[in-house]
Amino acid sequence: MDLDPLLLSRIQFAFVVSFHAIFPVFTIGLASYIAVLEGLFYRTEDPVWSRLSEFWTKVFAVVFGMGVVSGIVMSFQFGTNWSNFSQATANFLGPVLSYEVVTAFFLEAAFLGVLLFGRNKVPPGAHLFAAVMVAAGTFISSFWILSANSWMHTPAGAELRDGMFHITAWGEAIFSPSFWYRFFHMALASFLTGGFVVAGVSAYYLIRGHAVDANRKALSMTLWLLLIIAPGQLVLGDMHGLNTLEHQPTKVAAMEGNWERQGYAPLLLFAIPDQDAQANHFEIGIPGGASLILKHHLDGEVPGISEVPRDEQPPVAIVFWSFRVMVGLGLLMIAFAVWGAWLRWKGRLYDCRPFLQGLRLMAVSPFVAVLAGWFVTEIGRAPWLVHGLMDQAAGLTPSLTGGMALFTLIGYVAVYAVVFTSGVYYLTRVVREGMEGAPETEQGSDRPKRPLSAVHTAFDENGPAPSGR
Repeated sequence: MDLDPLLLSRIQFAFVVSFHAIFPVFTIGLASYIAVLEGLFYRTEDPVWSRLSEFWTKVFAVVFGMGVVSGIVMSFQFGTNWSNFSQATANFLGPVLSYEVVTAFFLEAAFLGVLLFGRNKVPPGAHLFAAVMVAAGTFISSFWILSANSWMHTPAGAELRDGMFHITAWGEAIFSPSFWYRFFHMALASFLTGGFVVAGVSAYYLIRGHAVDANRKALSMTLWLLLIIAPGQLVLGDMHGLNTLEHQPTKVAAMEGNWERQGYAPLLLFAIPDQDAQANHFEIGIPGGASLILKHHLDGEVPGISEVPRDEQPPVAIVFWSFRVMVGLGLLMIAFAVWGAWLRWKGRLYDCRPFLQGLRLMAVSPFVAVLAGWFVTEIGRAPWLVHGLMDQAAGLTPSLTGGMALFTLIGYVAVYAVVFTSGVYYLTRVVREGMEGAPETEQGSDRPKRPLSAVHTAFDENGPAPSGR
């Protein structure tokens, strides 16, 4: 049996990226949450905030380590499996990925040590500054990574000459047409991920009756965030989709399962795409829905997948269903945020067991949504590596054989299984052990106590002051 090195290399990179992506999207949001907790503790000296920060910093350290370990090998794959792509794009991707290391990774690595081991050893202001720098580092890192990725989707500021991309305008290349949509979409996804994980763990502790005061505050402040971020992500996602429609219409057509260009295109809720027949089976949809969303009027024309040759079409079924998983989970997140606001208004936020149990399960949903969105974005780009300019076959390493690709794929799966199992085991132990100190009695601080300010009461168990709700 012949082993296709292109297919195996695609599977290998997809596996590595998918495994790695779930860690940064969590640590970006969690780092900002820790910085907020440190700021609240510095301002109010309430030890509740310190205990929450210390607990979530432990979680952050484990997840950050897993992200680093799983992400390093991606750069090696550029050389081992995609050397032609690496050589062709070196003038842009080389500097951009180097900037990410110099400006972000070094920043995170330097201040993470202070954040982890400097509590009660450095001045409180220095510890807060370290938390802010770590959070800033995560966003700087995502800036450069998403700049590189966005350029591959909407290449700008460069021209292809003799098989090499030459930069003609660095500003246009770094800030490609899809960059800001992707950056803010990922930023909100990170906040949603961190928020639902914190809410889920806080709900778990409240069900157990552990550190009730601390976890009520954590749940309250997180639900206020989710009530804003979850609907905001829906709006931003729509803007991102319109940008994709302009620059990658075939991807949008695959997301909608629309094979022929048409007006009054239905918004398909269910269908079984058949790429061989270039048609769908068992369609269930809302007439005119896709035209209304994409063109903002019912008669708007939606592009069709069949407008491009079959060898330039992405795998439609995967893109179609991944998009629906992402959107469905996004709507479910909004529903939980609204449910939480209603329970808060009714004064039942902390004693509604179905809601708390639901939050525990929802802690997994952002990770699934992020992976589904990543599948839509990257599989929907196929067969292009640099959209419209370099396809996957042209970027493959010429000397790579199917056996070599299969061997390394098996190796990655085996090693990552050990990393993931070990990480989840340790995270489970951290969560089960809970926060240090008695469940109801907060441990004191060595620092002198000041009268609490309005910041302290901003996230009390009944909601934000002064409404009392």
